[in-house]
Amino acid sequence: MAESVELPARLGILPFRNKVLLPGAIIRIRCTSPSSVKLVEQELWQREEKGLIGILPVRDAAETTTVGPVLSQGVGSDSGERNSRVQVGTSDSHKLDGKNQQEAIHWHTRGVAARALHLSRGVEKPSGRVTYIVVLEGLCRFTVQELSTRGTYYSARISPLEMTKAEMEQVEQDPDFITLSRQFKATAMELISVLEQKQKTGGRTKVLLETVPVHKLADIFVASFEISFEEQLSMLDSVDLKVRLSKATELVDRHLQSIRVAEKITQKVEGQLSKSQKEFLLRQQMRAIKEELGDNDDDEDDVATLERKMQSAGMPSNIWKHAQRELRRLKKMQPQQPGYNSSRVYLELLADLPWQKATEELEFDLRAAKERLDIDHYGLVKVKQRIIEYLAVRKLKPDARGPVLCFVGPPGVGKTSLASSIAASLGRKFIRISLGGVKDEADIRGHRRTYIGSMPGRLIDGLKKAGVCNPVMLLDEIDKTGSDVRGDPASALLEVVFVATANRIQPIPPPLLDRMEVIELPGYTSEEKLKIAMGHLIPRVLDQHGLTSEFLQIPEPIVKLVIQRYTREAGVRNLERNLAALARAAAVRVAEQEQMAPLSKNVEQLASPIIENRLADGAEVEMEVIPMAVNNHDISNTFKVVSPLIVDEDMLETVLGPPRFDDREAAERVVAPGISVGLVWTSFGGEVQFVEATAMAGKGELHLTGQLGDVIKESAQIALTWVRARATDLKLAAAEGINLLEGRDIHIHFPAGAVPKDGPSAGVTLVTALVSLFSQKRVRADTTMTGEITLRGLVLPVGGIKDKILAAHRYGIKRVILPERNLKDLVEVPPAVLASLEILLAKRMEDVLEQAFEGGCPWRQLSKL
Repeated sequence: MAESVELPARLGILPFRNKVLLPGAIIRIRCTSPSSVKLVEQELWQREEKGLIGILPVRDAAETTTVGPVLSQGVGSDSGERNSRVQVGTSDSHKLDGKNQQEAIHWHTRGVAARALHLSRGVEKPSGRVTYIVVLEGLCRFTVQELSTRGTYYSARISPLEMTKAEMEQVEQDPDFITLSRQFKATAMELISVLEQKQKTGGRTKVLLETVPVHKLADIFVASFEISFEEQLSMLDSVDLKVRLSKATELVDRHLQSIRVAEKITQKVEGQLSKSQKEFLLRQQMRAIKEELGDNDDDEDDVATLERKMQSAGMPSNIWKHAQRELRRLKKMQPQQPGYNSSRVYLELLADLPWQKATEELEFDLRAAKERLDIDHYGLVKVKQRIIEYLAVRKLKPDARGPVLCFVGPPGVGKTSLASSIAASLGRKFIRISLGGVKDEADIRGHRRTYIGSMPGRLIDGLKKAGVCNPVMLLDEIDKTGSDVRGDPASALLEVVFVATANRIQPIPPPLLDRMEVIELPGYTSEEKLKIAMGHLIPRVLDQHGLTSEFLQIPEPIVKLVIQRYTREAGVRNLERNLAALARAAAVRVAEQEQMAPLSKNVEQLASPIIENRLADGAEVEMEVIPMAVNNHDISNTFKVVSPLIVDEDMLETVLGPPRFDDREAAERVVAPGISVGLVWTSFGGEVQFVEATAMAGKGELHLTGQLGDVIKESAQIALTWVRARATDLKLAAAEGINLLEGRDIHIHFPAGAVPKDGPSAGVTLVTALVSLFSQKRVRADTTMTGEITLRGLVLPVGGIKDKILAAHRYGIKRVILPERNLKDLVEVPPAVLASLEILLAKRMEDVLEQAFEGGCPWRQLSKL
């Protein structure tokens, strides 16, 4: 054991954060920071056995409780005042390692001088950073008179606190000190005996009691215990030997009592356990610990916490009875049992659900709701009127059961945003649940609790996330669910009532469809798209790309060209993508402007003393990023351009490429007999469909191509049969009984073969193409048609009339032939679209042929049904 050491007037200081090294204790540390590495090199490595350093405790400024006087220091850059002085007991700022953040720390005024018992040097790869591993032994206490920096590390002017030999001899004669020494040794010997029985050790510790002075024993024993930082500081500040022995005796006795209590608990538990109960050892120990401490509070008991949480959840009475029964079952189970976790997760879910938490609905103001819907959506008059009707009913009868609204329409027409507007009008939270690709009904209803890792359904999970029991839930893409061996999610949806969206009605099962009120959103006209683009899309696109109208302007005629030449969709998603492409091109040009400068109103001149010091010292300057509010408008305002960029036709073709569509497409494709233009409905809205028919030498067979479904193949067969049966009446054959297919095959093709096609509405289009082929007369290129045909030549009504007429309008077609019984569906078509088209009604196939050919159908014969 080290004897008294003569300390120098100054020592290099190594700070210990929230830890204390006591005299006689040995500690192993790893030095990696530049300041600590420099300290070890200068004070220990180069001086070999003569090196001494001081260990000084430091604490964070947030810890307000202090023991004894402290030095308050600020941590900053190492390039600050290198010769600053801080007097004991004062508070000032000081610069530490440059890598540290600015944070205030408090230095303790008393520390321990230490010497190195072992030093090892290492180099990290591939960084090449030097590190040291140091084994330090505490020698004696000192107090700090003055603290300063020496290079990159600290040094302090110190004065020793240890007693002289004469003072020590005088204290040893004090009766109180003798009594305290005997008491400490007796307690320490008792502790050693207990540890020797428990761990079969203690021989070397008994030797220490006989050879080491008692005041040093106090530090050694206390250093071997796990005590708090405040208690370590108190022991360090105990310069008076009697005070030190008194505190050490108290700590040793406390450690001895804790060991005895632990032994008592262990014996009690082992006495209660049988061989079959040893697996519950840990739980029994916890119970015995609580009994020994007299702590019967269950605050830390998870099950008790769960029970209190369930009691405050406000469950309905029937649910609460079921939850109580499940909780009693859980209390009887052990955590090792298979069903424990599933029961606990189930009860936690019941406790977390918002049984009584509801969003207070806003006071109904129909005028404000109308304004909100008009702001969020342009057009959609029928849909917005239905929402207003729903809100009006809610105002008159708040407890009325709401309908299940299902918005059906192509992508990009505003189905999801309509549901969000409903939630905003009601003042409720909005939750969107996407059902696209869901094939397992457990995703809707939830898993059975017998499954390992069972989870609640998406609806319950949505309620939990919303935190209220009355959110507006949107079941998005309800037509995209599928069924397989795991069940049918659509059947599970029969149990729920929310707002839904779908692209098509056909995939929705009839029982589910019967419970919903379908509201169709067929799409927008070109005029509506223009209004939406100017009022909604362009401002949003500019904001998303950090631009304003001062940087980019897209005139209305250019937007019209984008709609006509680059998009033929029912919604506005592709239109928004094209506008975004123009905005990106403009952003590049704005960023590359040569004449731009930061505006003084947005940039503040900052003076950094750290940077100035580093420049003065010739050190490497570390660049600093000045934080500013991340806002598109703020970023845009930091640049000043001479004039805004106005999009013209040249820029349009440069950015978007050549036009994809034009009004001449139908005229260019209907250039020969055997081609007709039809109207079909797809999940993306109405589309114009060309039908091509040709004849070739063969055996009278019919060939169909274009990825067709069974229904459309049957329509083609019906069309060919009708034409062959009426060949003589239509003057396609010279005499009765002549076979039109004699020695030739017929091939009918639907272009865009990658797109699946099915449905009966192409019947009249197929007949027209075949009549054109056999008569070698061209169909009018400005005319399109739709309708189902029967073997007797009747034209039956079809669906999707509004979508199909809008598609014809987008393609620039002027004449549309419709079944006569679809006249009622024209009320849904915008008047502006109807005014630009010529609508022709047909009851029989002969009416279609009369309108489809230029100059009518001269070979038409009156026929009887």
